[in-house]
Amino acid sequence: MKQIHVTEDNAGQRLDKLLLRYMREAPKSFMYKMLRKKNITLNGKKADGRELVQPGDEVTLFISDETWRKFGGTEEVHANMAGSPSILHCPSMSPAAGKQKVPALVPGVKPPDIVYQDEHILLFNKPSGMLSQKAGADDVSLMEYLEAYLLLNGCLSEEQMRLVRPSICNRLDRNTSGLLAAGISLAGLQTLNRLFRERSVRKFYRCIVSGILTGEGHLHGFLVKNTKTNTVSVRENMAEDAKPIETAYRVLSAENGLSLLEVHLITGRSHQIRAHLASIGHPILGDRKYGDPALNEVYLRSYGVRSQLLHAYRMEFPQIEGRLSYLSGKHFTACEPELFRRVLRADRR
Repeated sequence: MKQIHVTEDNAGQRLDKLLLRYMREAPKSFMYKMLRKKNITLNGKKADGRELVQPGDEVTLFISDETWRKFGGTEEVHANMAGSPSILHCPSMSPAAGKQKVPALVPGVKPPDIVYQDEHILLFNKPSGMLSQKAGADDVSLMEYLEAYLLLNGCLSEEQMRLVRPSICNRLDRNTSGLLAAGISLAGLQTLNRLFRERSVRKFYRCIVSGILTGEGHLHGFLVKNTKTNTVSVRENMAEDAKPIETAYRVLSAENGLSLLEVHLITGRSHQIRAHLASIGHPILGDRKYGDPALNEVYLRSYGVRSQLLHAYRMEFPQIEGRLSYLSGKHFTACEPELFRRVLRADRR
């Protein structure tokens, strides 16, 4: 017999999800069969797996040690579950930007900076050129940096990471820099995923575009994606498979043929900001898909601009209920890359 004691750190999830964290190698059919036969019970009663577990609940598994080990459970997990060291007590966590260093996993590639961290979430400033999540088996993405950082600095053990897998909860294109949010506790993952799914986190970007703009603008349109070319197009009217998009901007500075914009991404579609600005004749500098090839070539030779100068600058959290309520109304910013300043300084001469 094995027992899992539900704590604050793993409460609030469905029973079947909790069980699969302990028995990763078990077929789902095996788990549901065990539930039907009452070989797995919740607080001594039959369960079907859809129940949301609460702190203090006890899950009992009437299985052999051999089966427990075979499907991924260990004696250590069972023995330590009730009073295991929690990421809530991670010594390196603090509301300020982390002082611990993110390991350099790829030679010559600058690791991401940490903007904010606490026991539930971590905010990175991702450099341009880094994947948010793996696209291929051999890729090194921000996910790998996240896991390496948490393990290296003693925030999580391998065993804890096995039960609650930290994850990046929003995405940026490889060549877009800026703020990315990761959940590192179950509460953090659930809350961030819900907020991004509901689009209640306000996201602001900064970018340098070709041409002179003034004041503010509010753009509407419909976006159509071409999956073969991985590009999108913006149309004024609804079309088949098109999705409505909305983008707002304000001009921060404009001179010498370039404008620095702050953009509010109201809807979050693929390549939305890049395609929307290009559709009004002001493509982002350095954008190889939607930009001005001749202008891009000039800034590549003169300043080393190899990709779009688009940066996820600020995140604003809404009112939040529950364990992450302390984040309600908080704003977080990540400074633009130095390349932004070099281009703008040079054009002021």
